[in-house]
Amino acid sequence: MPKAIFGFSKWFLLLLTLFLGRTAVAAEAPSMDAEAYNHRGIAYYKQGQYDQAIADYTKALQINPKYADVYNNRGLAYYKQEQYDQAIADYTKALQISPSDAEVYNNRGVVYGVVRQYDQAISDFTKALEINPKYAEAYNNRGVIYWWKGQHDQAISDFTKALEINPKYAEAYNNRAYAYYYLKDYGRAWADLHEAQQLGAKIDTGFLKILREASGREE
Repeated sequence: MPKAIFGFSKWFLLLLTLFLGRTAVAAEAPSMDAEAYNHRGIAYYKQGQYDQAIADYTKALQINPKYADVYNNRGLAYYKQEQYDQAIADYTKALQISPSDAEVYNNRGVVYGVVRQYDQAISDFTKALEINPKYAEAYNNRGVIYWWKGQHDQAISDFTKALEINPKYAEAYNNRAYAYYYLKDYGRAWADLHEAQQLGAKIDTGFLKILREASGREE
């Protein structure tokens, strides 16, 4: 789910790939258990009913305070409501219970990025990659943070690594195109933009305009 990053640019995008916790389909039962509340919370979340989702996740945690996936799921709902402190607290609790969950590190890293705590974001994305070296989304997300820290070579390296893992990762091509543009490498910017378009990414018309003007090309 792409989102304009941190309000700094209407063009440069971060793929906010957030992980919705694993759950089995809840069995029918006379009274709802923690798994059933989690299952219904996920349904509410997918419908955009975040208050109801949070209420059900909270019920699940009252029944089972060690249910790590529910903390992650409630963190996602808090994130959607821009309640970032609560989201970070829930992701942190999930990691205390399940410290080897790469997706939760990625999720918390996204929120740290949004609130501009860049070093913490990089630390979380790096931890996610230590756990799962094939986590393309974490490379992409870390690349955006490196870019905003002015570490441009590291940013392009991470976008490139994401694409090595997933050659059909449209958002990573899109992000790297912006990076090449800002480095005035217009040929590579155009090449990546074409790849992103072919893979279905929505290209910002404003970015197309400034790339055409800067490069003198009308591709």
